[in-house]
Amino acid sequence: MRLHRIVLFAAGTLALAGIAAAKEKVPPPQPQAYKDLVQCKAIPDPAARLACYDAQVGKLEQAAASGDVVVTDRASVRAAKKGLFGFALPSLGIFGGGDDDKDEVKSIEGTVAMARTFGYGAWKITLADGSVWEQTDSESLVFDPVKGNPVKITKGALGVYRMNIDGQRAIKVRRVE
Repeated sequence: MRLHRIVLFAAGTLALAGIAAAKEKVPPPQPQAYKDLVQCKAIPDPAARLACYDAQVGKLEQAAASGDVVVTDRASVRAAKKGLFGFALPSLGIFGGGDDDKDEVKSIEGTVAMARTFGYGAWKITLADGSVWEQTDSESLVFDPVKGNPVKITKGALGVYRMNIDGQRAIKVRRVE
């Protein structure tokens, strides 16, 4: 019986260590065209270094033109994250990572473009940006949402999203479109 407990303890410890290792921030992989360009700075001869830079910049420019390499800035990444708010996306290392990511979008604001009930009194709300959200709880709203109502959606614990419509009590929602 004691051996059984030791094995369970060891397995639990290894599982926790694996989770901790998975949470470490790993920088996104760099494309080979970028790595080749950076290696040019190690060439001591100025003429050879300039020739290397010219050749590698040409390759990087060609890779960007063909779509093999994408160059973007932090503002564009933040805008993409905001547009995808509410969807569960795989972690590709493209948009940064980790829960402490300073560019993580934790809430969005918008206005109601259309609202209708479905099921047993739950709401399906389309925002002006085109995103569609469905109510997932049975909370009743005091006032029905109408076109033009301000909306704030916040990300909560365990993947729960809460929508405040025109200052009313929040309802739980999920993004469907």
